[in-house]
Amino acid sequence: MTRFTGPLLCVLAFAASAAEKPEAGVTELFNGKDLTGWGYQTGEKFDGKTESDDKRYTAKGGVIIVNAGKGIRQLWTTATFPKDFELKLEFRAAVDADSGLFVRKPQLQVRDYLVAGPYKMLKKYKPQEWNEIIVVVKGTTAYCTCNGEVLEAALKVPATGGIGLEADRGQMEYRNIRLKELK
Repeated sequence: MTRFTGPLLCVLAFAASAAEKPEAGVTELFNGKDLTGWGYQTGEKFDGKTESDDKRYTAKGGVIIVNAGKGIRQLWTTATFPKDFELKLEFRAAVDADSGLFVRKPQLQVRDYLVAGPYKMLKKYKPQEWNEIIVVVKGTTAYCTCNGEVLEAALKVPATGGIGLEADRGQMEYRNIRLKELK
């Protein structure tokens, strides 16, 4: 067993606490434990629950797991976002999985891109591994990338709205869902 003492222990403790703290001005849309802050647009909220009532969405191990079922279901933040923002999240798609990310209402396809499209030409997409989507919203236009490659250069969005995830086909996983308002 290795024992850490003195300055090294202080550095390790600082690094561990820094890793747990989000960047200044960043709102964690998913707390990593449960579905607090999320619900269906029918008014059903899942605060404090680790699973939606229909079991389409599960929070486990720092991940929102989207489970396929009959029909399409959308999970939305209970908060809306009227200011310009940058949204970052990571996703992992099972083979041929189909989901979506809603930005104030319009949908950005989030899938196993190389199999299910529509962005089959992505060179940096990693099938069945974690990928990062960044959406920058300024006014009513969203600029969307996956691992730095452009998905949509000018997705039109309303002036305000929530963030949503879709359950359609296959299993999807989302983590590190963070939003930072821009000045």
